[in-house]
Amino acid sequence: MNQEFLLQLITAPVVTEKSAAASDKYNQYVFKVNKTATKIDIKAAVEKLFEVTVESVQTLNVKGKTKRHGRTLGKRSDVKKAYVRIKSGQEIEFISA
Repeated sequence: MNQEFLLQLITAPVVTEKSAAASDKYNQYVFKVNKTATKIDIKAAVEKLFEVTVESVQTLNVKGKTKRHGRTLGKRSDVKKAYVRIKSGQEIEFISA
C-alpha cells in the first residue's frame, strides 16, 4: 500500500473523555476512518504512519443524526470509527500532547 492511500484512510483522531479514558486504561486510541476501510487496512495504516505495533482493531459505523435549523431538516454524515489497541509500552504522541 502506498503512503497516500494510507493517509486517506485515517481522517482524524477522536478526542473525547471516553477515548482519553480508553487510551489511559486499555492503551486504545480512537480514529475516524474512511467508510470503505477494512480492519486490515486500518492496522497497516496505523503501524506505518505512527510506527507502533497494533494488537487489535474494532470498528463501528455511527449513523448521522437528523438535525433541524429553523424549518429546514438536515442530516449529519455517517461516520466510521476505529478503536485501535496498540502494544503496551507504546504510545501515539500527537494525541497525548
